Amino acid sequence: MADGFDWHCDPITGGTVIDANYRNTQNVRRFFKAEIGEHFKFDRPFMAWMKQHRGARMAEAVSEWRKREQAR
Repeated sequence: MADGFDWHCDPITGGTVIDANYRNTQNVRRFFKAEIGEHFKFDRPFMAWMKQHRGARMAEAVSEWRKREQAR
């Protein structure tokens, strides 16, 4: 992907911006598991949050996931 971030293989950090090309890839799953733990799982509401929050950073997504986990 010459014109932007490649969610399949580019390094993801907490500062990575969720852009219009965001995809739920294995690379993204590895990032979340490293940040949150092996118990991380995508669910539909969280995937929708990711799609709706273009411009947010991945650190914000980690915080959102943790907030949702605590509410369960």
